[in-house]
Amino acid sequence: MRVFVAGATGAVGNLLVPMLLAAGHEVTGTSRSLAGVERIRSFGATGVQADALHAEKLRHVVCAAAPEAVIHQLTDLSGADGAANGRVRRDGTRNLVDAAKAAGVDQIVVQSISWTYAPGEGPAEEAVPLDSTAAQPRAAMVAAVRALEETAAEVETAVVLRYGLLYGPGTWYAPDGAFAAALAGDRTARFLGSTVANDAVSSFVHVADAAGAALAALGWPGGPVNIVDDEPAPAREWLPELAKALGVPAPGPVPGRQEWERGASNALARSRGWQPEWPTWRTGFAAQRDIP
Repeated sequence: MRVFVAGATGAVGNLLVPMLLAAGHEVTGTSRSLAGVERIRSFGATGVQADALHAEKLRHVVCAAAPEAVIHQLTDLSGADGAANGRVRRDGTRNLVDAAKAAGVDQIVVQSISWTYAPGEGPAEEAVPLDSTAAQPRAAMVAAVRALEETAAEVETAVVLRYGLLYGPGTWYAPDGAFAAALAGDRTARFLGSTVANDAVSSFVHVADAAGAALAALGWPGGPVNIVDDEPAPAREWLPELAKALGVPAPGPVPGRQEWERGASNALARSRGWQPEWPTWRTGFAAQRDIP
């Protein structure tokens, strides 16, 4: 299959492109930088320079690639700027979907997130609506995710991968990532997540398992799917373990959580055959200590 990967040099895309090639797909990937284009080419894929916010250029490169499927792994997280990432979710997705439709593509897989569900008890399943009651700044994030998912749904088959918190190489939760720097007291570290060991429940997923889900999703029916590990957990449990793995001090436990901080269920993804290599953050975090 000819597959177009938008955002091929991000944390997920960097692992996904080799997986797609190994599975026998013909891959074209985008990067905003020439260095990123060269990295894509080093994998054996076709690399093109394009910015998702430049609609005409994106339309040109997608149509030239003539893909049978598009995979959306676009983010803007390097500066920990929520507004910039929201713009990519809204405008970048709009441009990518328009380009895909112009190229006659009827299948798209998009990266979304699993912590925008409405408040409730227990891990959220996909039937739970997105949070319409959130106050700012969460409301802006939910609105951008809603725009992303609704825009993607204009394609005949749109699989929405609602990822958990990504950890592993190239992520905020890697040993050299922003989370470790923030916990270590680096006041220059730009990080939008929480470093509080409270009762807020989160779901994680290793970045390699996230990439594997994007590959598998090429054969899935449309709709949202939570891509998270098997063990949603409160921060008072997972944060000390992650801090230990990263070699940084952990804050002491404190009570309290927001009602939307509930984690997510991976039952649907598992029913479709997705089997994460790291089914729990407990072993996944510990493995990071062994990675140079």
